[in-house]
Amino acid sequence: MPHRAKTVYMHLKSMSASKGECWPGIKTIAADLGLSKSTVKRAIRDLEKHGYIEKETRHRDNGSFTSNLYRVK
Repeated sequence: MPHRAKTVYMHLKSMSASKGECWPGIKTIAADLGLSKSTVKRAIRDLEKHGYIEKETRHRDNGSFTSNLYRVK
């Protein structure tokens, strides 16, 4: 597992509530960790691929996108 994925995983885990859920934006994660948005996106793909997290796309009432919901396992 790449270092970027481990870093993002630990950050999501620290942000998650008792059910292991959190919903930070890519931009927020990138700023918090000092990484680029592209690096964060690659890390999230790695984590999904290996089963460490589940990602659920969320929408506002008007149909526009908002931050994803992450379930940390």
